[in-house]
Amino acid sequence: MISPSDFITIPFDDAVNSFVHGFLVPYFRPFFRALQVPVNELLMAINQLFTVVPMLVTTAVFALLSWRLAGRTMAIVTFLGFCFIDMIGLWPETMTTLSMIITSVLFCAIIGIPVGILVARSDIGWKIVRPILDIMQTVPSFVYLVPIVMLFGVGRAPGIIATIIFALPPIVRMTNLGIRNVRGDLIEACESFGATSWQILWEVQFPLALRTVMAGLNQTLMLALSMVVIAALIGAEGLGGIVNTGLGRLDVGLATAGGVGIVILAIVLDRITQGLAEGRNGNLSLRRALMTFFRGQSPDRSSDPDTLSGREKAA
Repeated sequence: MISPSDFITIPFDDAVNSFVHGFLVPYFRPFFRALQVPVNELLMAINQLFTVVPMLVTTAVFALLSWRLAGRTMAIVTFLGFCFIDMIGLWPETMTTLSMIITSVLFCAIIGIPVGILVARSDIGWKIVRPILDIMQTVPSFVYLVPIVMLFGVGRAPGIIATIIFALPPIVRMTNLGIRNVRGDLIEACESFGATSWQILWEVQFPLALRTVMAGLNQTLMLALSMVVIAALIGAEGLGGIVNTGLGRLDVGLATAGGVGIVILAIVLDRITQGLAEGRNGNLSLRRALMTFFRGQSPDRSSDPDTLSGREKAA
């Protein structure tokens, strides 16, 4: 059968290679290498902190966070899981992976939340950013590694940059969704009292959207964890390096140990961020938001009819 390629053949791969090798690499590689400086500095600071702090102290801190945000059972799981990671000899690699995840998520939050707020306030901006986010989410994770190596080299910092690009879309989307879903009558009430758009955003819209934003942060964290493991292929090390080493040697035990460490870390971080989202903005009512904004008060939750139980309302 006749196909379009019988008449026209587009050398797409050659065009991409010419663009990267003939334009980006010679003219912009110094710029891209300079972008690694803040990423590398933050990574080294966090990694040094986890290196200096004793294992039991770090475990106790994460167990306390789990207890406060996710319950007693999760605190026990966190303590036993971290102790198990240490006993199988993967504590340094786990702390390297954890420092990379924290660095990636911090940069994703710094970039993603403002972008999400901007596109939530502009339909044109959302129409422009949305296809970019679609591309970022649908491009296979391994594809990011080739241009990253060409422009940034190899190591932990390039791996974090690839992770930021891969994990950024969820927090942008969820921030946009949370801001847009704030009730219109609440916005109108704020405007009628003379509130500026900036006050409405930071005192009303963002607090009410915080739970959705935290859900986006949780998804960004999970994507960052998966990409940090893949980034070990370009020298990012950590638990991903353990898995890749086990795969290269066909060492089932080593690869399984690295995988178990990743699972434990993922469960702990997921439960902590979920608990943070539910605890920070779990039952904030419209009335409490308005009272806090216009009067500068923090009314007692027990007097808010939106938080009263059925028995208290009946009484």
